[in-house]
Amino acid sequence: MSTGRFGVRAGVRDGVIAVGVAAALLGTGVSGQHPATRLDVLGYVLLAVGGLALAAARRAPVPVLVVTGLCALGYQAAGFDVPAVAYLFAVYAAMRAGHRAVTVAASVAVLATLPLAALASGLDGTGEAFAQARGALEIAWLIAAGAAGEALRQAERRADEAERTREETARRRADEERLRIARELHDSLTHQISIIKVQSEVAVHVARKRGEQVPEALLAIQEAGREATRELRATLEALRDDDTSPPRGLGHVPELVERSRLTGLDATLTIEGQQQDVSAAVGRTVYRIVQESLTNIARHSDAATASVRIDYRPDALAVRIDDDGGATPATATPSPGVGLLGMRERVTVLGGRLRAEPRGEGGFTVQAELPLDRAS
Repeated sequence: MSTGRFGVRAGVRDGVIAVGVAAALLGTGVSGQHPATRLDVLGYVLLAVGGLALAAARRAPVPVLVVTGLCALGYQAAGFDVPAVAYLFAVYAAMRAGHRAVTVAASVAVLATLPLAALASGLDGTGEAFAQARGALEIAWLIAAGAAGEALRQAERRADEAERTREETARRRADEERLRIARELHDSLTHQISIIKVQSEVAVHVARKRGEQVPEALLAIQEAGREATRELRATLEALRDDDTSPPRGLGHVPELVERSRLTGLDATLTIEGQQQDVSAAVGRTVYRIVQESLTNIARHSDAATASVRIDYRPDALAVRIDDDGGATPATATPSPGVGLLGMRERVTVLGGRLRAEPRGEGGFTVQAELPLDRAS
């Protein structure tokens, strides 16, 4: 009966236990020997209430402890020599919930009051009253119920601590791995990208100083070096800080299309539908899809033109990139590269769909549909 973890199964189980205890108490009361008095009806009611109250022991252990204790005293005073089984269940539930001081105080009060209740039922002599009180609530059973509840509470607390420690350990290892990847990227890529960036800028500067026309390919290399430096810096910052705010998103897609023109590719961007705010994850995914698609066209395709189409729909954002390269369905399809796999993983995580394949009339198509979160 642990607190804070209620469910349908737990509630049903508590109800079954309560009904079973109430039936057992009533059965014992009916079959037992007790003097017929006008309090019989009250005694049966107290037996039933004491048992049925256990249905709420998981949610309100202290009130149930008080109710079952009072019911036990009540039906003892009414002349029913019935063990206080419901009270033992309530002691177990209260101890398991961590109410040790209240449980001990209530149990001492019940133990002290039971002989008085037995005397009130009409028993002759204090000895007989004490004997009936001892039979109604054996101290050994009371201690056992309390100990069982406390032991289970301690076990659950240790289990919760172990789970929390496991989560903290996993989080710490993830942080350490993220920092290790950041160091590896910094050590392996920063130097080479810096050389490419510096050398291309020097070449552009020298060409302009000599009055020569700077080749478009050289300008594309220069811009790619700058962009790679920005991307690497943003990636390293995200890895080190675990920053979830993306440095690139939908607003930067026009820059991608513009840069692709520097490579000689006739790229166009079309945006349809009513533009709306999208989540950072969706915007970042669209940016990466367009970036990877245009990069693949420049590297692996002899395409002269490419079109990027972004369509805002009521419940989804669709992006499609087409080129007029030589790919056809009859062409042997190579195994998916890292870029395509990365796109598919990003789209799948967001619950979307990705299609990347040659078209029948020639050329290659990458199409993705990402659901929009209304809360974003």
